[in-house]
Amino acid sequence: MKFTDGFWQHRPGVTALYAQQAYDIARTDATPDGAGVVVTAPTTVIGKRGDTLNRAVLTVTLSSPLEGVVRVRVAHHSGGHWHGGFDLPGAAPGAGCVSISEAGGALTTGGLTARVEAGAPWSLSFEVDGTRVTGSGHKAEGYIHLAEGADVSHGVAGNARSGLGAPASTTYVHEQLDLGVGELIYGLGERFGPLVKNGQTVDIWNADGGTSSEQAYKNVPFYLSNRGYGVLVNDPGHVSFEIGSEAVERVQFSVAGEELEYFVIAGPTPKDVLTRYTALTGRPPIVPAWSYGLWLSTSFTTDYDEATVTSFIDEMAARELPVSVFHFDCFWMREFNWCDFEWDPRTFPDPDGMLTRLHDKDLRVCVWINPYIAQRSPLFAEAAAQGYLVKRPDGSVWQWDLWQAGMGLVDFTNPDATAWFQAHLRRLVDQGVDCFKTDFGERIPLEVAYFDGSDPSRMHNLYTQLYNKAVHDVLVDARGEGDAVLFARSATAGGQSMPVHWGGDNTSTFESMAETLRGGLSLAFSGFAFWSHDIGGFEGTPDAGVYKRWTAFGLLGSHSRFHGSGSYRVPWAFDEEAVEVTRVFTHLKMRLMPYLFQAGVDAAATGIALARPMQLEFPDDPSVAYLDRQYMLGPSILVAPVFSATGDVEFYLPAGTWTSLLSGEEMQGGAWRRENHGFTSLPLYVRSGAVIPWGARTDRPDYDYLDGLTLRVFPGGEGEASVTVTNPDGRSREFSVDLSEVTK
Repeated sequence: MKFTDGFWQHRPGVTALYAQQAYDIARTDATPDGAGVVVTAPTTVIGKRGDTLNRAVLTVTLSSPLEGVVRVRVAHHSGGHWHGGFDLPGAAPGAGCVSISEAGGALTTGGLTARVEAGAPWSLSFEVDGTRVTGSGHKAEGYIHLAEGADVSHGVAGNARSGLGAPASTTYVHEQLDLGVGELIYGLGERFGPLVKNGQTVDIWNADGGTSSEQAYKNVPFYLSNRGYGVLVNDPGHVSFEIGSEAVERVQFSVAGEELEYFVIAGPTPKDVLTRYTALTGRPPIVPAWSYGLWLSTSFTTDYDEATVTSFIDEMAARELPVSVFHFDCFWMREFNWCDFEWDPRTFPDPDGMLTRLHDKDLRVCVWINPYIAQRSPLFAEAAAQGYLVKRPDGSVWQWDLWQAGMGLVDFTNPDATAWFQAHLRRLVDQGVDCFKTDFGERIPLEVAYFDGSDPSRMHNLYTQLYNKAVHDVLVDARGEGDAVLFARSATAGGQSMPVHWGGDNTSTFESMAETLRGGLSLAFSGFAFWSHDIGGFEGTPDAGVYKRWTAFGLLGSHSRFHGSGSYRVPWAFDEEAVEVTRVFTHLKMRLMPYLFQAGVDAAATGIALARPMQLEFPDDPSVAYLDRQYMLGPSILVAPVFSATGDVEFYLPAGTWTSLLSGEEMQGGAWRRENHGFTSLPLYVRSGAVIPWGARTDRPDYDYLDGLTLRVFPGGEGEASVTVTNPDGRSREFSVDLSEVTK
């Protein structure tokens, strides 16, 4: 939100107090991280003793929860209620080294140093390997008070419906960090607008707004700079970012209340930043190899029963279109009953037998759930009586009619409610359900009281974490961590530890296909390694061209799902060429499984996404800085989806020798290319000297990758290259290749 009126003035009703000097700098051992630096920063320059009276100060504390990470705490009044931050599983005290001198104070952790200069003006700088990358200067750290009716362009962040928008406040704390010449900002969750966030206002507030709006299902208050650092605002509540959109030389972030905490995370490369960020907030487990295969869905409001499902599966098999997972969307349960976790007996009279028959076809089964209990569900009265639903402050159950009539919200802050919810899921797992689509989790109201007393404004974004964890834990307990996978829509910081996530409700157009990719790349910049989307678009029915282009795009990612709203998404419903396109790219993905699964194994160790922005792989090439219509699939394969009806596509190849994975054609990079592709092709290029482990099977994703493995070695490299292949059963083998033997 914006507090200023131009460079010199504040908006009417805004009173701002800024840190003006470092009046006193001392060592402290009273931080959560051990040794730190505490700074008293008066809101005026102290020239005489009388200036200390009737004067607000900001207390700034520096510490380090992890090597290469600095925690900054800015407090006006520290005795009040603070939201609390995210879970930080990687935090370990003792990472910081403190030095104090007449010139100021410094905290060094790994290659990152935070330095506060004594006296005025206020100066806090951050250095990576001795080079200043950003800092907080004059009128940057501020405490803001709003008079009644003050306009700070706040409006309502998120959904505007009553009880869902971010709450207004009369007090805020903000920080502004320098935005250098040519500096670009990425991340902040799954956002569907431009990948580069400069010039944008971004509100971190989960909302069910579709992919064609400024709202987002997965809001993450973390951004990454191309200058070799990242910033996480450690607040699960509403965080407002102004990225060069108020003070154009700065990134501003503000939170309601009296305190602000943020982390500066060192690089120097973007991958280094993400590796440290995910070490702090959590990394994904290795997801099962079967989950990389094609997921086929009933779609949402279509008519279906077991005969429909079986006909789809059998026809896919007859056409040599391998399916790994069949997904039952909402209407596997009876209408008005979501959720009661019971198969609708009118449509599925023999669910146990049906699940056995699907497993006999070598399929996994996914079913849709949400965290709401409709009033007509037999479980509603039970949950209400036991105190398992979120209540209003007066003690009554919170309910409304948006989505399901009279629905209540499971209170996952209540351990008994969580156990109750999980018991119903365990019953389904025992019945034969393999995984869950955890839909919703964004429509979380504020005028409520949680069992554990949590602040509702904090729980709005954090609720999805508790919801997804409750479900993920059931699958880990039942299947083991290596076989547990979700298909989740909402998330916030740390949600990457419970994969997979999909991109929400898009439309069936080329434009929505492109915005879907932007969302996935933005999410990759936010620490999420696994990601999917509804191939063909969710709303509406795509024309055959959109469907076929989206099929190629969707099968060149970590996870791939055919799903829609009111129409089926089986390929023959579009045309016979769609069947061929599906065959070509499903078979290609199966052959790439040794490469993709290894990238997933690596993601569990590094946090680096499988479908990743070009900027992660080529951070020193300025030509990739704004690219958001192409991406790298793993470290070596460039994908440029076709977003046009004509088949024309424009993309950039970085310097080096690139080879088409489909045709074998070689070309030199460092330039833009324009190509035209039929539906069974797209720009798919392998970088210089890459070694791609090529699997022997096209019928399934979970096979023995070492049996019949081929190493495809591509020209342009020098020296020796090594590649590791990890099997779904955990066995791995490393191969070394002399690149000089590759034919030029």
